[in-house]
Amino acid sequence: MKNQTFRYIALILILCTTACKKQLEEHAYDQLLTDNFYNNKTEVLSAVLRPYTHANAWVTPSGQDGWWRPAELSGDQLAWPTKGRHGEDGGKWKRFHYHTWTTDEGGLNNAWSLMFWGMGLCNDPIENIGKRDIAAMGITQTEKDSYIAELKLLRAFHYLKLMDLFGNIPVVTQVGTPAKPETLPRAEVFKFVESEIKQNIDKAPKLSRGMLGRMSQAGAYAMLVELYLNAEVWTGTPRWDDCIAAADKLINNDGGGQNGPMALDPNIIDQFKTTNDLSKEVIFSIAYDYKVANFEPSWPGEFFHFKQQEIYGGGRNGNDGIVVIPGVYTTYDAADLRRSNWLLMGPMVKFTDGKTPVLASEEYNGQQLVFVDNIQKNKAGSTLSSMSEGEENSGVRFNKYKLGNQFPGPGGVPGIDPNYNNTDWNIYRLTWIYFAKAEAIMRKNGGTANAVAVQLINDCKKRAFSDADWATRAYTPATLTLDELLAERGREFIFEGFRRDDLIRFGKFATGSWWDHTPTNPNKALYPIPQRQRDLNSNLQQNPGY
Repeated sequence: MKNQTFRYIALILILCTTACKKQLEEHAYDQLLTDNFYNNKTEVLSAVLRPYTHANAWVTPSGQDGWWRPAELSGDQLAWPTKGRHGEDGGKWKRFHYHTWTTDEGGLNNAWSLMFWGMGLCNDPIENIGKRDIAAMGITQTEKDSYIAELKLLRAFHYLKLMDLFGNIPVVTQVGTPAKPETLPRAEVFKFVESEIKQNIDKAPKLSRGMLGRMSQAGAYAMLVELYLNAEVWTGTPRWDDCIAAADKLINNDGGGQNGPMALDPNIIDQFKTTNDLSKEVIFSIAYDYKVANFEPSWPGEFFHFKQQEIYGGGRNGNDGIVVIPGVYTTYDAADLRRSNWLLMGPMVKFTDGKTPVLASEEYNGQQLVFVDNIQKNKAGSTLSSMSEGEENSGVRFNKYKLGNQFPGPGGVPGIDPNYNNTDWNIYRLTWIYFAKAEAIMRKNGGTANAVAVQLINDCKKRAFSDADWATRAYTPATLTLDELLAERGREFIFEGFRRDDLIRFGKFATGSWWDHTPTNPNKALYPIPQRQRDLNSNLQQNPGY
């Protein structure tokens, strides 16, 4: 068991089961959770935690159209190609990949609705806890102030991610007021988010074991790092010194840590295994506890093959969906442990004995399933490679996060994982902060790395190599160029949701070519305001170029 928080999450999931089955509301920012609530501490804490269970739907690869899909599937590392009779899905994945999305995209409308719904789930308890007497709620004044600060920071996180995708958006801080909010320029939204964080960061709890999976001072500093790292793109004004200062707050442990003082984990495994709640470098995560709360990771559906459970010894398969774009695998050094641990390629065998082939079920039905670093109809001898030409085994696969195993391996080794299906999804981790500080230093220095920037990246990268291999792989100020930093960011943060922003910040999103993707219009750096939302709210202005 991770902590008592998950008992409240279990209650939340029971209470919201019916509501979550309803169709997404179009005006998520004007929906009340309930006005007849907050009568005791259990109800108060359940309301505080409700936005976190909802965030699972939009900030992780959850199988829903939230923030994560547009953030990753428009980049140069991941794609959901059509594979035989599966994955066409009305062409939605192709439009992400080729940057040909329209204002009528159902997925973008769902992302908007989910994220504003989550914002509303913050506004409701902020308003209700704020106006109610502490005695009536059964909490102390300190707890009341702490809950409100935490929720305001979490609301700022929602707006940060909405601003990331859509740029110019409305800002609503009261449920239902105004009914039809007006669009604010991205720079104004940026100011609001920055102000909310600064006003509440010292009122919120420091990160600790008890705050696992919740917004804390550490999460707030990480948001500031993200704001300032992207400030030049988002506002037109660079904020490199502010980015460095916010990063130092985390590096110096000013925001706390979920397992003692915050520090880089000593390897590339601890952050992604079933007990990654014990990681020292995780800053903010969507935390799961399948045993206590029946709250499980949602990403298997996005990444796993139809027969994936045989590969890892678990009970969950997927939709054979998202794969690594051809050529990304070979950007990793052959000695790089991230390639062998985070990516899955080649012939697949059953976990339980380590030798029996896993059999394919589609084009290669009855034959061993072999994941390949290409997307083409190999069975027919075709060399044409595009989003339309996949087979069930096309593409290198996700293996970064480990779900654990329900069945023992060969000879009982490894044994059954008691933490199966509990792996948390990291939103911010200290490695990302190291990279952000190094980039800010380099950009201040005209794109050139100094010794501090090099040390920051080397401290992270060296964990991916044996001692013998590392001696010839360390960066120097001459080899750590901005282009190399972008490449190394790709290798380190693949699957984590940052690639679109990285490409935009490095000037590659609209101008770059990868696999079968060619350069596109610069206006694609922002997604359109969904037309369905504009039909409902005439005060929403469309983004330029749409």
